[in-house]
Amino acid sequence: MNRGSKIKEKEKASQFKTITGASDKVATECLRATGWSVEAAIEYFYSSGLQAAVPSVDMKGIEALFAKYKDAADGAIRAEGVGSFCEDLGVDPSDVVMLVLSWRLNAATMCEYTRDEFVGGLQRLGCDSLEKIKRRLPEMRGELKDPAKWREVYHYAFAWAKEKNQKCLQLDVAMGMWQLLFAEERRWQYIDDWCAFLQAHHNRAISRDTWVQLFEFVRTVKPDFSNFDESAAWPYLIDEFVDYMRQRQAVAED
Repeated sequence: MNRGSKIKEKEKASQFKTITGASDKVATECLRATGWSVEAAIEYFYSSGLQAAVPSVDMKGIEALFAKYKDAADGAIRAEGVGSFCEDLGVDPSDVVMLVLSWRLNAATMCEYTRDEFVGGLQRLGCDSLEKIKRRLPEMRGELKDPAKWREVYHYAFAWAKEKNQKCLQLDVAMGMWQLLFAEERRWQYIDDWCAFLQAHHNRAISRDTWVQLFEFVRTVKPDFSNFDESAAWPYLIDEFVDYMRQRQAVAED
């Protein structure tokens, strides 16, 4: 499948979810079953009883929330609106729960929500007021304790945090995201060493491969690096980091 077809499918799925409030999985299922016809997929959705899984919400309430925070110039919620949204939720914009909420809304870009993302996402969550969103925040924070969801959020964070039309993530942003993601329940003991190493020996943008492979490294390699396989296909930055840490540990033992 070419890139153009994928974009069209994503647009149709977004349109379907906005109208029905269905999840990504249900949207894809219905669209595939009807040859990617949005109208036919919507008819299939309601005739098959799948709508029973979608929470009942007051769409006017969700639309009112979007209208409150959107930028008048282009009809999307931008950085200022996101800041006001966080303030009304009583959450710091840098709190990891906002990353999880953005993941649940399927937002493509940090500090930005399109109408489809915000309205459709809150409909899927069953939240049509600030109070309902607030009540869901502890649950969203708790999702990071689930290994499968934690992996999804981590992988999602790369595309969410990078600048539009850029393939890599700026180093300062990447380090900020790592500090956020490897905190609390998912604390990695070497996160500060990793960031210091990058600043001293790399000082360049971070590729998707490095981002993804660091997750696997943290998950599988022991704290003393005894099971680190130098012949495996780790990114060179991770190889160099292990050498860097082993040298530091050797000096500390002398």
